[in-house]
Amino acid sequence: MSTDVQSTAQIKLFHLALAALFVFIAWITGPVPIPVIQDVPQQVVTSNPLVGVHTRLTDEVEEWKIQSTMRMVREMGAPWIVEFFPWPYIEPNEGRYSWGHSDMVIEHATNQGLTVIARLGWVPAWARPNPAMQETTLSYLDTEQYDAFAEFVAAFVARYHDEIDHIIIWNEPNLSFEWGYRPVDPEGYTELLHAVYGRAHAANPDVVVLAGALAPTLEGEGSAAGLNDLAYLERMYRAGAEASFDALAVHAYGLTRPPDDPPDPGIINFRRTELLREVMAAYGDSDKPIYVTEAGWNDHPRWIHAVRPAQRIEYTIGAYQWARNNWPWCRSVAMWAFRYPSSTRNYQDYYAFVTPDFEPLVIYLEVQDYTR
Repeated sequence: MSTDVQSTAQIKLFHLALAALFVFIAWITGPVPIPVIQDVPQQVVTSNPLVGVHTRLTDEVEEWKIQSTMRMVREMGAPWIVEFFPWPYIEPNEGRYSWGHSDMVIEHATNQGLTVIARLGWVPAWARPNPAMQETTLSYLDTEQYDAFAEFVAAFVARYHDEIDHIIIWNEPNLSFEWGYRPVDPEGYTELLHAVYGRAHAANPDVVVLAGALAPTLEGEGSAAGLNDLAYLERMYRAGAEASFDALAVHAYGLTRPPDDPPDPGIINFRRTELLREVMAAYGDSDKPIYVTEAGWNDHPRWIHAVRPAQRIEYTIGAYQWARNNWPWCRSVAMWAFRYPSSTRNYQDYYAFVTPDFEPLVIYLEVQDYTR
């Protein structure tokens, strides 16, 4: 081998070794986090104090993205957000809490002047039957573990005593999927409310405990999928639920119907909320407010339940305005969903107000113009 060839081979080996060193350094150090400096404390300026969104930050790990989300929500003119704080994420091991992510989310929301409605739910493996076998889902909560969940709720409410005054207990318990793939159980859910309510108020007497968050559905008694939300709420009242919640959380999706479409027990639309209100009134509970914690329209080009983009904008703003003009008992209307951490690559992306890369969609700009 000539000297020139040997030199070339040595240079190549050196470059390969150098590249390997760089890869190793990058692997052990990880990405350099983007430094985050808190904004000066802000306040939301809006023409409609009911405007809200579901921020969907459960799986967002980068702090600058959490801050950017909260900043854009404020700039859109939305004073309210709904955010999910899963029990398994915060108490992965019994009695050992990990508050880092929830601290970060709540700190940035508070800094931007947003009011947080905290949705609490899911179940850690240690609180499910046969955790080693993983035979149940994240939404499976046995009656024997209601006290453990209540203890978590009390710990959450106590920790955020000064930042959070609204909590939702569970999500869509009238769907089998959200009740651990079991037959839905309004009486069992009422028992869960009983277990939680006193503990939450002991931690913060001013906390507003929201019940329900029922999925709008027409499923009848005995359905494997779930139970009609009106029937489910009535069974909750018959079981004595009124003593264990301060307000009702409602999901009010419009599907293809406009926000002023009249309520009808046989259809799903935005004003179905009024039928739930009638159930509350029938049981003498009309003094309690309602919070719409999920709502919205979808503008996917091929989904059967979607509307055109211009209709979505019109209906969304119309819903905010309808609630303000006609529902004195309504405290907020939080649309699903402000932004996803990454694309879902399905129709869910067409509920968003902002892209994963923080590009505002037209609906964001139109709602911003409305709130100004």
